[in-house]
Amino acid sequence: MNVNEFDFDLPERLIAQTPLQDRTASRLMVLEKETGHVEHRHFPDLLDEVEAGDILVLNDTRVLPARLMGVKEDTGAAIEVLLLKETGEDEWETLVKPAKRVKVGTVVTFGDGHLKAECTDVLEQGGRLFKFQYDGIFYEILDALGQMPLPPYITETLDDQDRYQTVFAKERGSAAAPTAGLHFTEEILDQFREKGVDVTFITLHVGLGTFRPVSVDSVEAHTMHAEYYSVTEQTAAVINQTKERGGRVIAVGTTSARTLETIASANDGKMVATSGWTSIFIYPGYTFSIVDGLLTNFHLPKSTLLMLISALSKREHILAAYKQAVDKEYRFFSFGDAMFIKPQQRKESN
Repeated sequence: MNVNEFDFDLPERLIAQTPLQDRTASRLMVLEKETGHVEHRHFPDLLDEVEAGDILVLNDTRVLPARLMGVKEDTGAAIEVLLLKETGEDEWETLVKPAKRVKVGTVVTFGDGHLKAECTDVLEQGGRLFKFQYDGIFYEILDALGQMPLPPYITETLDDQDRYQTVFAKERGSAAAPTAGLHFTEEILDQFREKGVDVTFITLHVGLGTFRPVSVDSVEAHTMHAEYYSVTEQTAAVINQTKERGGRVIAVGTTSARTLETIASANDGKMVATSGWTSIFIYPGYTFSIVDGLLTNFHLPKSTLLMLISALSKREHILAAYKQAVDKEYRFFSFGDAMFIKPQQRKESN
């Protein structure tokens, strides 16, 4: 399967640069995954599409203010460091700009020396391993000195950094937000609960592999970056109970979908409490084990996320829906509008 089969024309003006003032004010495209039928709605209408007895599964990861602006201790040259993942005690895998200035032994200081980092290894694609030195609590220092790592296609400054966090963000560790969750408020989550829809949470720490383009021609030749996930016993139990009584599992975001499928595909379609690293790559031909429906934003051309949603529905349905989204000027990407890939109606259990 060629990557170009997942291409489409996207005018740059449709890339949302700033979030809407009201999180729930976005538009919502509803796509019936089997037929390809499309309806144009607004986000609160999702309440009409998800039925009592279904379950929403959201990702409660919290984005780190992981972009640090520092200087080389010896020369004063400006260095930007982006934290990717913690690999040991006070040791982080990072991306560095300009990478050519940072070699093993280079010391970078941040915030007038309140935080220091020594490069201990050179990795691929501008990556560096850093050992950090500081007095106090690392995450408090990071909150004071770090900036939110917005995706490369967002060029505007974010006035309120909390708008790149979900309202339910809890577990620190992401380099990017699980953006489908940005549409929710506590009030609308309560409305789902009042309707009889279960709401539960998994954790997957989003890595920058989310934004890296597919650099091979063949879809099957692409390798995903590994991301850390965790699911509790309570979450596993309530999802299994939902399936057993005929309810539908609605993943909020591709990160939730990938976590659920990683676990269920290894456990005969069941959820279990577990944690680990996933590099699951879902593209057309994949058979879903547990996810029935998906709420997601609109994705980049030729991206692995577009391939995932094409596996849940059909590539032809997705590309036709995206053409409508462009024609009707939906807002794309992280701060953009939402799409609900709608499963068949629930079969009531006796």
